Amino acid sequence: MRLPLLGLAATAFVQLHAAAGRDWPVYLGDKAASHYSTLTQITPANVSGLEAAWTYHAGEHRADTSQMQCNPLVIDGVIYATTPSLKLVAIDAATGRELWRFAPPQPNGVNRGLAYWADGSERRILFGNFHWLYAVDARTGKLIETFGDRGRVDLSQGLGRDATGLALQANTPGVIFRNLIVMGMRLGEGPAPAAPGPIRAYDVRTGKMVWTFHTIPQPGEAGYETWPADAWQRAGGANVWTGMTVDEERGLVFCPVGSATFDFWGGDRHGDNLYANCLLALDVATGKKVWHYQFVRHDLWDRDLPAPPNLITLRRDGRDIPAVAQVTKSGHVFVFHRETGEPLFPIEEVAVPTSDLGGELTAPTQPVPLKPAPYTRQLFTAEEITNRSPAAHRAVLERFSRIRPHALFAPPSKEGTIIFPGFDGGAEWGGAATDPDGVLYVNANEMPWILTMIETGGATTLGQQVYLQNCVGCHGADRAGNAVANIPSLINVSQRLNRDQAMEVVTKGRAVMPPWEVLPVEKREAVVGYLLGESETRPSREALSVAQPKSSVQSVPPWPTYMSDIKAAAVPPPYTHTGYNRFLDPDGYPAIKPPWGTLNAINLNTGEYLWRVPLGEFPELTAKGVPPTGTENYGGPLVTAGGLVFIGASKDEYFRAFDRKTGRELWRTKLPAAGYASPATYEVGGRQYIVIACGGGKLGTKSGDAYVAFALPLTK
Repeated sequence: MRLPLLGLAATAFVQLHAAAGRDWPVYLGDKAASHYSTLTQITPANVSGLEAAWTYHAGEHRADTSQMQCNPLVIDGVIYATTPSLKLVAIDAATGRELWRFAPPQPNGVNRGLAYWADGSERRILFGNFHWLYAVDARTGKLIETFGDRGRVDLSQGLGRDATGLALQANTPGVIFRNLIVMGMRLGEGPAPAAPGPIRAYDVRTGKMVWTFHTIPQPGEAGYETWPADAWQRAGGANVWTGMTVDEERGLVFCPVGSATFDFWGGDRHGDNLYANCLLALDVATGKKVWHYQFVRHDLWDRDLPAPPNLITLRRDGRDIPAVAQVTKSGHVFVFHRETGEPLFPIEEVAVPTSDLGGELTAPTQPVPLKPAPYTRQLFTAEEITNRSPAAHRAVLERFSRIRPHALFAPPSKEGTIIFPGFDGGAEWGGAATDPDGVLYVNANEMPWILTMIETGGATTLGQQVYLQNCVGCHGADRAGNAVANIPSLINVSQRLNRDQAMEVVTKGRAVMPPWEVLPVEKREAVVGYLLGESETRPSREALSVAQPKSSVQSVPPWPTYMSDIKAAAVPPPYTHTGYNRFLDPDGYPAIKPPWGTLNAINLNTGEYLWRVPLGEFPELTAKGVPPTGTENYGGPLVTAGGLVFIGASKDEYFRAFDRKTGRELWRTKLPAAGYASPATYEVGGRQYIVIACGGGKLGTKSGDAYVAFALPLTK
């Protein structure tokens, strides 16, 4: 197969990327997270002939609440993927026939991918689910009994302190380096106590922990001075939930670290909070730090790094430069020398506003790269208010005038603070793709959200207090839920559930909501009673103390999968927030002028844009003559040597192919449910396939259970 590569940089690119062949053996294509394949059978000239070669239905999806976000692996003609009910399946890559399935005993959360390890005749799939890491025989689907405790490792152990019952999920796969798997985790982002997020490496054969890097430094470790002295014993978060990348030649693992808890009030974690919001370069064999860069100091905006960084070789002044590029929720790309951490484009420090919330101390400045230019707008001004209709404009302007004017890094407030780009970016967990020419392709959201803080002193009963501390972030202060995010209303929940049923949901979880067993029974019973409209017979000791909040802070976890990290804290937080609320017009469209979602191509050799196009559309607006607006999108792109960019991700449920050089849309097809996942490509029997998970279940779209593989028609 001819590889259309250009120059020394392109040669280095292929040497770095393991997926330069017929398989898709690593999450996002290779250990550099390139999302790139050297397959060339499908081209701009023939892509219009793509058709569905097969469809696999996994079954067991749940109405409009389940999702599939898995970027599947493809190895030696077998696809390894996960189902809506979080079972691991093996599928014949040529026919879509199921070969085997493995069902974990405690499914919880979502799954975005898997890890594969082979040595001699051994073939293992490393599968994260809930707080467990499983080792499964790739040929049979059976557990490897010699791994960990009869086939699994408990990731809630070995965190440096007791995390029993705290929120912890292994949604994104670890990365393999020789006989190690380096793991991150998804944690609660709400009230203390929350689990800490150390990065850990395990022996792939035995499951034994080999090394740990403390992202919340302990006494004597560098960065300890950027936290309160006791933070390592009580602070949470600073976790890698997105996946990592590995430079095997240099022995480096690149770890994008998330924010510290609580997301929106840091009065109990004064300081810059290293290594939260950092890109960490570690010696992958030992876990020792080589370099780091912090993107947000003392994060108050949920600006955790959303995706694995991309390893790419750039060309400058006739020299190859090993680089690492990190996309962000804020709509920026930061580019560094991979070995030293030296920025490859200028970065400036900008002064930012201070907070007026009690106890808060904001960082005085934040870093912003001067190049490349951001791939989203940075300010939501009155001039950017939607002009979709006069009525929509008036309604948004009226709301806009009652909240604080938008500014870069405007801190959370009781009046309402615009978060733009929103909590989901900018870039999101789908991440960016890169090609051998040094071009980065990233899809982005341009959705404003409104963050409103409230004091918790109004709670008068234990049940109401528990709701404010644990539920309001998802279901809202009015208990009305969030239809866009598929979060149900809790108003009149007594008409759907009796007390026993409600208690079972709170205790065991349902759909994307995890179990609340960490809450003491008294608190679970109290919040159930509050939601069912029962009156409490006595005020709680906690409720009586709400008028005098202290420095021990709790708050609301952000998503259903992050619910409740509280064990038995006696003092309520001084602040919580009213939920994760998109800023929409009265008809449910974004409050800002289009575009609302884009696909971008940036030449990282120069920092200049090659093209930018809307991604997705609203058919009802298109029918009225409105140019494509783009939509919110989740899941990343796939780039091929054949000259194409494939992406689902959009709310309109289409799967598209774009010309890699120009950004022109060349092909689209309607999926059985939205493809909120990154696609993969592979070759079997001389035929190139593109496969994507069609799980839907976000943005108010229907759920699905299909993997669909597309290929060119067979010739007779």
